[in-house]
Amino acid sequence: MSKPRTYQTEAIIIRKIKLGEADRILTLYTPRLGKIRAVAKGVRRPRSKLAGHLELLTHSQVSLARGRNLDTIIGSQTINSFLPLKSDLWLTSCALYAIELVDQFTADDIENYPLFQLLLETMEHLCQGGNNELALRYFELHLLNEVGYRPQLQQCVSCQSTLEPAIYSFCPSAGGMLCPHCRQNQLTYPISVDGLNGLRLLQSSDYNTARKLKMNPKLSDELEGVMRNYLKYLLEREIKSTAWLDALRQ
Repeated sequence: MSKPRTYQTEAIIIRKIKLGEADRILTLYTPRLGKIRAVAKGVRRPRSKLAGHLELLTHSQVSLARGRNLDTIIGSQTINSFLPLKSDLWLTSCALYAIELVDQFTADDIENYPLFQLLLETMEHLCQGGNNELALRYFELHLLNEVGYRPQLQQCVSCQSTLEPAIYSFCPSAGGMLCPHCRQNQLTYPISVDGLNGLRLLQSSDYNTARKLKMNPKLSDELEGVMRNYLKYLLEREIKSTAWLDALRQ
């Protein structure tokens, strides 16, 4: 049975690339179609009716027409523009970091509804204020769970032994914690008792429970360092938006 020529989907706009003089290729993350790419014709013209509904970090209902190589966006209506994310430079940077991770960790056309919901909820959490660093660490850990890279934080990932208190080492290449014996000759990063407990809470809890974690600056820096090293290992490169986050902190 042939697919209908046109279709609709919810989407979060996670990337845009200029095409020609007035068009753009947009990357959309959708609840049922996964990550798709489509052309928005004339969207860069001043009077484009689509432009405001297809900005980065916008949750929209999008209508598309199927094409030979790329589908074409023929209509769009904003569901949530997430204005707080676009009116505060720090929040913008946090949200751009989240969508970059989604883009880098997903392949085209693979449905992952929980990941779509996670991204949508993270954008809502950032808009509501509170501890944005905690929101990002929660997002990172739950994204890794959804894309198959959940780190082992409960026991030694190599020998499955129980972790002794105060001897904690995270190994990106092993995908989790290593005991003192297994960490020999491995590149590992030390984690404090509070750091490991914080990661475990963020990984195993819903957001309402996780947000009770008290993130002082020292703990915040420690958790970010562990997650950044793991993400860098998995992607085999630096995440571009982290440089902008670091610059804003300074």
